[in-house]
Amino acid sequence: MVPAKLELKTRLREAGLRATSSRLAVLECMTDAQGPLTHADVCDRLKDAGFDRATVYRNLADLTDAGLLRRSDLGDHLWRFELKGDAEHEEHAEGEVHPHFVCTECGAVACLPDGAVTLAAVKGAPRSLKSGKVDIQVRGACNDCG
Repeated sequence: MVPAKLELKTRLREAGLRATSSRLAVLECMTDAQGPLTHADVCDRLKDAGFDRATVYRNLADLTDAGLLRRSDLGDHLWRFELKGDAEHEEHAEGEVHPHFVCTECGAVACLPDGAVTLAAVKGAPRSLKSGKVDIQVRGACNDCG
């Protein structure tokens, strides 16, 4: 469920951003999303709101810079954005390993639930595994394609 607009405005202001109508719409779209979205995905979802693509992209960048969104490239040269560490998406808290499933057939990307992937820092593994500053991707056919 999408938080009330007042809560979203408060979240923006606490992050040091003005609560403009376009920024509020982008944050609301990201709050409602079930997984990472590309710039094009957000534009499609906001097409009836009348914001141009550049405005949407600037707001995605601002929200990322303010620490409200996470941006990642899953190997297909498309930036994907998702919420970072709010009450509804606690498993996405900053610093935690956040695995994604990428469908090799249709290209869909989904967040994997907690416990779906276990990662252990063992002798000989890079130190970044211990710090949790890694991107984890699982590739295969999704339920719709497989």
